[in-house]
Amino acid sequence: MALILAANMCSITNSKTVEVIKRIDIEDKMQSRSNIALPPSEASSSRRHLLIGVGPSLLTLTCGLSPPTVWAEEKSGDKEEEDKGVIGAIKSLFDPNEKTKSGKVLPKAYLRSAREVVKTLRESLNEGTDDNAKFRRTADSAKESIREYLGSWRGNQIVAQEESYVILEKVIRSLANYYSKAGPSAPLSHEVKSEILDYLNTAEEFL
Repeated sequence: MALILAANMCSITNSKTVEVIKRIDIEDKMQSRSNIALPPSEASSSRRHLLIGVGPSLLTLTCGLSPPTVWAEEKSGDKEEEDKGVIGAIKSLFDPNEKTKSGKVLPKAYLRSAREVVKTLRESLNEGTDDNAKFRRTADSAKESIREYLGSWRGNQIVAQEESYVILEKVIRSLANYYSKAGPSAPLSHEVKSEILDYLNTAEEFL
């Protein structure tokens, strides 16, 4: 908005300045031809015309120089922000850690593995048994993600005290206890399924 006002002022000032300069030029020529000294009142009037002409000219010069300066400063600020964004993205890419939803900083590899367990196990529990092939696929995905998680992070002291780790241990233990009693092919009871889903929701809050 400020730049638009400045541009309008410059346009108006330029046109007025041209008119005043033309008027002064005509008066000077007439005075030179007549060789007659102007009375004090007319001389004062001419000086006022000159001041009026010079004032807008200076304003015009200022208006002409200000916008490029402002644009240059804005462009420089945008460039700095862009550079900071690129540097931040590069640092994040090579940073082995990541901040969780709860504000803790944990290894990215752990968070990826734990999130995969939550995702695949939830899908497996929510999948109905009507489509047996699809049910088996989701169950196999959940088993694979749990196997990889345990192989990489079980007993790891870096994360062993974290809430998400403790909750996922409870989930895995509950499943192991259930299948050891009911058999590896037994469907989960509604009670056990509901309990595990609640655990998964809680674990996700810390990931």
